[in-house]
Amino acid sequence: MAITEPIVEMEDISIEFPGVKALQNVDFRLFPGEVHTLMGENGAGKSTLIKALTGVYKIDSGTITVAGGPRTFTGTADAQSAGISTVYQEVNLCDNLTVGENVMLGHEIRGPLGVNWRKTHEAARVALEGLGLGHLDPRQPLSSISLALQQLVAISRAMVTNSKVLILDEPTSSLDANEVEGLFAVMRRLRDQGVAILFVSHFLDQVYAISDRLTVLRNGQFIGEYLTHDLDRTQLISQMIGKDSQVLAALGSNRGRGVVDPDARPFYSAKNLGRRGSIDPVDIDVHAGEVVGLAGLLGSGRTELGRLVYGADRPDTGEVLIDGVATEVHTPTAALAHKIAFSTENRRDEGIIGDLTVRENLILAVQARRGWARPLSRKEQQELCDKYLVELNVRPADPERPIKNLSGGNQQKVLLGRWLATKPELIILDEPTRGIDIGAKAEIQEAIATLAEDGMSVVFISSELEEVVRLSERIVVLKDHRKIGEIINGPEVTAESIVDLIANEGRPEAVAEAAGLELVETEESVA
Repeated sequence: MAITEPIVEMEDISIEFPGVKALQNVDFRLFPGEVHTLMGENGAGKSTLIKALTGVYKIDSGTITVAGGPRTFTGTADAQSAGISTVYQEVNLCDNLTVGENVMLGHEIRGPLGVNWRKTHEAARVALEGLGLGHLDPRQPLSSISLALQQLVAISRAMVTNSKVLILDEPTSSLDANEVEGLFAVMRRLRDQGVAILFVSHFLDQVYAISDRLTVLRNGQFIGEYLTHDLDRTQLISQMIGKDSQVLAALGSNRGRGVVDPDARPFYSAKNLGRRGSIDPVDIDVHAGEVVGLAGLLGSGRTELGRLVYGADRPDTGEVLIDGVATEVHTPTAALAHKIAFSTENRRDEGIIGDLTVRENLILAVQARRGWARPLSRKEQQELCDKYLVELNVRPADPERPIKNLSGGNQQKVLLGRWLATKPELIILDEPTRGIDIGAKAEIQEAIATLAEDGMSVVFISSELEEVVRLSERIVVLKDHRKIGEIINGPEVTAESIVDLIANEGRPEAVAEAAGLELVETEESVA
């Protein structure tokens, strides 16, 4: 990557909202022919800086230079005229139009009788071919192609105007690994053509796979600019969260710590728990003070098992013992009555109620368990907020703020607080760190480790195998809606060894022996 003069240079940028300094004297540079990632926790100022660059926000002080000339942006049209295009996480295309019509939207080729659709679709074909997308038919309906291809169509549309700067805001959040690689191929092609790409992502693997340079923000301030290969992951995390880089590594110190007596009576024990069409009968035990991870690939049955344990779905088979007593847990109400809580993976649709305040969201589960005829007093509500907003470091700690105005990580903390307020003895956490920044992720992981140390039982579900390995003491491995193994965690257990176990499901004992893993003997493994 040849170093030239920056195509974008932002110096001493400050933006202040009522009571909040969103950016304080921030510097940022973007060079032609590079992929540059903006890193920081939610609330660090990344979105504000991007909105200043794209004309959404007016800066209070500082200067913006594009292609060597000073610029004052009063709106998005000014940024676009300066050669800056943005593709957002939610693809902003028209499903009722063709691929080509979307690519050329606003730039159709006109003739004496109006739009010349033949030439417009031909221009769209040329634009698509320029990004290596010649296999797409410009005349096919946009609705007939995948979300990943729609993302590439949106990039094609952004580049029709020969943009010098392309901003990609969380473009990979809904893509699988193959689709991400397809996107990266297009990004590399644009980079090699001299386009400057500003890439925003929470996925560290992707950042290190595609980025040439990083800029780190924290609390609205510039922390540093680095060549990606000069900054390892622990150093990056340390810069982002302002804590020692060992904060995440320390969480793994509990692996195989042996605080749980395997011969002791579990708090929760299920035998042959199953539901037709959902998950095959499975055995699962969870002891007090233990984190049991559910590991598996997408569609393996992790969420389905969590919902059965909680009673959100009614099992067809199986027996459940709680503290050694046979118990029916066929509804969420019954689960709450037996001190079992469940935090859903679908934060937006099944978790928060956006138009309610933080306080109203936090007290929901306690109020539901008590009954709506006996409302919590304002004093009781305030006490719950004072406790959990502080303990979970919710920012801002304003109970009267609408929860929809909080970052994803802070919304997740409020949801965790909602269920902790019910004082459960077993909490099931389904993807509690999905889609949030590394700082909030570290805080939630620390909170989970602390809960287990304090004696709470935890079932932890995550698509990030590294997370499962870091936090769990035993790991139940699932594939195709059935349990294929159970591992006692320890230093030799890695995400790669779990993937090997999944790939070689027919002979888990041989895989475990080769990797030095300790399998738990269960009825499934004996069978």
